[in-house]
Amino acid sequence: MNAFAFQSTPRIEYGAGRLEQLGALARSLGLRHVLVITDAGLVAAGLVTPAERALGAAGVAVERFAGVAADPAESVVLEAARLARETGVDGVIGLGGGSSMDVAKLVAVLAHGDQPLADMYGVDKVQGGRLPLIQVPTTAGTGSEVTAVAIVTTGATTKLGVVAPQLFADVAVLDPALTLGLPPAVTAATGIDAMVHAIEAYTSRHRKNPYSDMLARQALTLMSRSLRRAVHAGQDIAARGDMLLGAMLAGQAFANAPVAAVHALAYPLGGHYHVPHGLSNALVLLPVLRFNAPAAAGLYAELLPCIDPEAKATTASAGCEAFIAALDRLITDVALSRRLREQHIPEDDLPMLAADAMLQQRLLVNNPREVAEADALAIYRSVY
Repeated sequence: MNAFAFQSTPRIEYGAGRLEQLGALARSLGLRHVLVITDAGLVAAGLVTPAERALGAAGVAVERFAGVAADPAESVVLEAARLARETGVDGVIGLGGGSSMDVAKLVAVLAHGDQPLADMYGVDKVQGGRLPLIQVPTTAGTGSEVTAVAIVTTGATTKLGVVAPQLFADVAVLDPALTLGLPPAVTAATGIDAMVHAIEAYTSRHRKNPYSDMLARQALTLMSRSLRRAVHAGQDIAARGDMLLGAMLAGQAFANAPVAAVHALAYPLGGHYHVPHGLSNALVLLPVLRFNAPAAAGLYAELLPCIDPEAKATTASAGCEAFIAALDRLITDVALSRRLREQHIPEDDLPMLAADAMLQQRLLVNNPREVAEADALAIYRSVY
């Protein structure tokens, strides 16, 4: 067995109604004045008020920043950090999807020191510490509550990541009740996103380890058995709980065994056409798996029982084929788009997308099979 290191959020609170403990958890970190980072949609949906009420009941003063949008821009991060400094908060709470939690990570660092955001992009570039940080996911997808990555939109079509251990939160609060109102399409897309995290962590060429493997398998087991119910019977709290916990476990897995070509090819779709991240992953998932099969068939076969316990396969090749077929059925059953043309992407833009995907070398180096630009173009064309 190769040497490995494993890092994660040290405290996880899971269960329906757990949000009510948010104030006590903040006080346990010594917090008296916090900034809640969220988005306007959650404010309108009434999900922010209970969190602020729980904090207030514990004697924690609250500031609110609700300016986060999907694919948050640098200006949003800097505006939230400025509010944190001006109000003198002693902690940060991210409440929402991956975008809100990513902004919260960076604000916790920026409000603690004076390092410019521009100097943080890349791996292990963050200097110093951060303010105490609590993450409260309201979607079951990104796993951002337990990862050390934050993605920022840096231009019209470009994104950069900050990857550093300082971005691991102190506490993650997983309350399935917060996800009951997610629309079916969002539930489906974020669920597939989380499953991709688990699959790519399990097949990652670098830093794959027994802990990440265990987490990836359990994540896939939970989400495969519950995604259809979460999509088609959204008030099923048990299904919502499986999805939320599964997404978190997948987040822990890929925080230590990084994702690869599915994400590398998905990012340009979001950057250029604002296709939601989960849907972008779903669009390219199957052709990337088929491309990887010559190098990863055995690993995909090992994952088959997690998503289809009844399936029988006597060879790695057969298990790989059955695994891909099971995912194909799942994507169909949750009614996700299957074609790039359905996202109004011009066919003439496919070479540009392939070239952009090649810029994601941070991800592509983890893929079990090397991806050339021609391969990326062929993958895009296969699902056009």
